[in-house]
Parts: sequence; C-alpha cells; structure tokens
Amino acid sequence: MAGKLEGRTALVTGSTSGIGLAIALGFAGAGAKVMLNGFGSAAEIAKARAAVGAAMGVAEAPYSGADMSKPEEIRAMVKACEAELGACDILVNNAGIQFVAPVEEFPEDKFDRIIAINFTSNFHAIKAALPGMKARGFGRIVNVASAHGLVASPYKTAYVAAKHAVVGLTKSVALEIARGPVTCNAICPGFVRTPLAEAQVKPLAEKHGVSEDKALTDFLLERQPTKRWVEVEEVAEMALFLVGPNSGSINGSALSIDGGWTAQ
Repeated sequence: MAGKLEGRTALVTGSTSGIGLAIALGFAGAGAKVMLNGFGSAAEIAKARAAVGAAMGVAEAPYSGADMSKPEEIRAMVKACEAELGACDILVNNAGIQFVAPVEEFPEDKFDRIIAINFTSNFHAIKAALPGMKARGFGRIVNVASAHGLVASPYKTAYVAAKHAVVGLTKSVALEIARGPVTCNAICPGFVRTPLAEAQVKPLAEKHGVSEDKALTDFLLERQPTKRWVEVEEVAEMALFLVGPNSGSINGSALSIDGGWTAQ
C-alpha cells in the first residue's frame, strides 16, 4: 500500500538482486527511503540503485558496498544510513551466500565465510542499529533466515547452521526488546525463484536425464509440497507487513513462506 512507510528509512543488506532487491523495491514503493547494500558488477549495482531510486522518486538509491563479513564495515554502513537518510528505522538482514559439500570435504574458509555473512553479520548490524531505533522510539528488524533455519538438508552444514543461528538470534533479541518500541522477526523462505536458484534446474535435468520441468518439481522442489517457486514478491510482501504500522505485536517469530515444506 503506497504511503504505508511514509517517513520511514530502511537499510536492506544483500539488496542488489533477488529477495533483497524485491524487499527494497517494496519498501520504496510504500514510501520509505532505502539504502541498498550488496555485491555485483558496477552495471548491476547501478541498475538496482536506479530501480529503487525510481520507486523513491529520486535518481538513484543510496548504496553501501560494505562487506558483510567485516564488522567494522557493517558498523560504518549503519552510520552511513543514519547520516544519509536521517535514521535507520528498519533493518533487513538479507545478505547470504551458499556452498554445498559433504561435511568432511567442506572447505574451512568457505564454512567460516558463510557463518560470517549469513549469521554473524546480523548480530553486528543489529547491535549497531538498535540504539538509534530505541532513541527514536521506533524500530523494525527483519532477519531473512530460511526453511533451513527450521529443518536441515545434507551437504549444507554451514548454511543450515547459520540459518538456525539466525532464528535463535531473532528470538533472543526479541525477548530483550519486548517492552520497547522495536520488534525483531525472521522470515523463513523455501526455494525462491532467483537467477541463482533457476540456474540449478538445467544441470539437474542433464544429470538425471529428465526435462527441466521434471527436474524442478522432482528434485529441486522435492520438499516443497506446492511444487512451485516462492516468488520474491511474496517474500517482500511479508517483510512489508512486518515493518508496517500494524505489526507491533509480532515479535520473535520465525515465519515460514515455503509452500508447506516445514509443515511436513
């Protein structure tokens, strides 16, 4: 709903593509001023800034290139958001990476980086943003976890561990701030249609000698009862509700949007 976030400011990490970009666009369309963050080519970042800027009614959205594995850069990003936009009312921790391997073969450097970007970055961003939220009398924290924050899959030890930790962090922070004007919740998507996810379909089809449609439903979306992608816009709508004016009693929740995956 246009105007729902009028006067609010938001920082969305990992927002130059995929889920994060959809959330940033949704917030901007609802009236918020949004700062983007994420990696990508200069052209990709410029395109994202222009799209979100257009939704905000400006030439381009502000952007931080902070590396989410580096605490000092995360703190600087939050300060930059407060300086450029006047506040950081809404924080969406969405940045994440993935790697798949058996645990005994999992590269230690990749494990550590996944934990840092997918989990520890949430802690550092929340710690940096929360004092300002409390001082201004309003705050919304949304951590984008995963169905893998609630259930596990093989060969994804780092990702599953990180996303379970995100859900735990969300609950703990929510209890600490329960008497105040800030909420903290997690969104737990299943398989979401993004370019990176869609790129997995063709190799699966070739590996199993089946059509891409069958590879999608029988292998990639094997655990998702709807047998269809979760769309980025659906995740964005959930995030928009959680940061809006009628969400103050939702706190410490891990909300599934997974086509029934975790209902099994």
